[in-house]
Amino acid sequence: MSDSSSVKHLVRITNCLQTILDLESQLEQLENGHSLLDEFAVLKSFLEKIDEVELSESDVERIETATSNFLRELEGPLSRRSPRGGTKRRLQ
Repeated sequence: MSDSSSVKHLVRITNCLQTILDLESQLEQLENGHSLLDEFAVLKSFLEKIDEVELSESDVERIETATSNFLRELEGPLSRRSPRGGTKRRLQ
């Protein structure tokens, strides 16, 4: 695989992982979000070592698809979470 291809794969994978990690504070607010947060340590560790991993195009596509599916699954729970500060919304 060419260096250019490796760099593109690295950028795409890093983008996926960082997108998921950016949700950490929002997941803390979900009822069962703590179980997902346990896995964030693994993701952070992997992200630190990602430049040492040889990735094929199919690997990258699988991770992009998994990231997309994960984000889609979280849309509902994240949209129903309590507002920050734990205050309830009131209809006026």
